[in-house]
Amino acid sequence: MSQVLILVDSVGGQVSKSTGELATFGSRLGSVTAVVFEPALAAQLNGFSIANVVVVTGVDTSKYSPAPVAEALAQLITSKSATALLVTSSARGKEIAGMVAVISNSGLITDAIDVDADRITTQSVFGGGTTVHSAVTTPTAVITMRSNSIEVVAGSGTPTQEEFAPTISEAAKLAVVNSTEPAVKGGRPELTEASIVVSGGRGTNGDFKPIEALADVLGAAVGASRAATDAGWYPHTHQVGQTGKTVSPQLYVACGISGAIQHRAGMQTSKLIVAVNKDPEAPIFELSDFGVVGDLFNVLPVATAAITAKKA
Repeated sequence: MSQVLILVDSVGGQVSKSTGELATFGSRLGSVTAVVFEPALAAQLNGFSIANVVVVTGVDTSKYSPAPVAEALAQLITSKSATALLVTSSARGKEIAGMVAVISNSGLITDAIDVDADRITTQSVFGGGTTVHSAVTTPTAVITMRSNSIEVVAGSGTPTQEEFAPTISEAAKLAVVNSTEPAVKGGRPELTEASIVVSGGRGTNGDFKPIEALADVLGAAVGASRAATDAGWYPHTHQVGQTGKTVSPQLYVACGISGAIQHRAGMQTSKLIVAVNKDPEAPIFELSDFGVVGDLFNVLPVATAAITAKKA
């Protein structure tokens, strides 16, 4: 059976939500081996579609840039004769994937939203205007997968575990991390990993309180359009769009967002899109599954109250 590697990420010392998604995609391609650089994560991988866990030793990810991680993964590709390496399509993930592809002379595909048993991937490109199916011709495919692109399929049994001590070059150790400062976390889920996202745009006029209230009752992350972040109404870290973050939640609620191509590029692979806009001709309605023509300041409080009552 073909061997598939997945790189396990962590959030606050816990296995990230995307790990189960990578394992589910990987199980289509062969037997899945999860690679961890934090030993504590190995015990958290039961219940996923993972056959084996490799704990990489001797690589301090808090000290060095992604280069040592990339070298270790490239060596694992060789030792395992892996036909694919799947990585989460984050900024760090894509940096590591690019390095691995160069070191191992492998083909690279980024921001895939699907992959089949023949390693044929699906991507949404050119601002979401085109769907592309592609595959690499090298023995190993390095693919970064966009979060929330698949429902996690649970596995059975406990994966076997082994250690791997890579040989890291001196060149890979030249870039050293002097200090790190964790991002300030709120009570809401991470934008790129959230299953529900409520976003606000120019129509908020800078008042995101109705957006946040609806997000909190739904257990959702808060997003914003470029117009809203450029105006200083919401932090740029929450920007959804071609020049911001790309999200693919189960539910995306666009409030006061016109639906310009820049924003659509970052959210149109969402499974269900609901738009609230007082302009019936807003382009966002062409993309949405459900639309409400109305002022968000009138619509959202009513929706929030109804959901709150229903939950009670």
